[in-house]
Amino acid sequence: MPEPQPAGSARARQDLLSRTALGVFRLNGQFLSVSEELARPAGLTAAWWQVLGAVLREPLPVAGIARTMGITRQSVQRIADLLVAKGLAEYAPNPAHRRAKLLRPTQEGHAAVARIGPGHASLATRLAAELGDTAFAETAQVLERLAKALDTLAAENPAPPALEARGPGRSPDL
Repeated sequence: MPEPQPAGSARARQDLLSRTALGVFRLNGQFLSVSEELARPAGLTAAWWQVLGAVLREPLPVAGIARTMGITRQSVQRIADLLVAKGLAEYAPNPAHRRAKLLRPTQEGHAAVARIGPGHASLATRLAAELGDTAFAETAQVLERLAKALDTLAAENPAPPALEARGPGRSPDL
């Protein structure tokens, strides 16, 4: 077993980053699985639900949805086109940009998302019972802080460090 590193050392920080990344990757898989189960009875996929959810409060251009969700514009475009073809969303003119139309849910899209509500509420209640309301709120706040910190770092240094420095065929430790 590796020897524990002093708190605040470069290696200890790397270990924390690795543990955080692996935990988030696991959570991502768990949330995708649960989201698929919740969305299926409403006739949606997790990805369709995610895109519709991004525009429930206000219509957004595809690029805005992608930024909000942290995924590629092309992925959102593909899903948005499918949602429009299925009658769950529609494109509307964008007064701020002639070519970048806004995506908004149709009545059918709103209804599909509403059908997810009871299962979503049940899962939220079960998670709150497992974690406790205070810890549940703290968890959400910590994840929001982490996302904001990574956004800040990306804005400061948009280019990732060169992987070549690690040697041929090597990837970062996560």
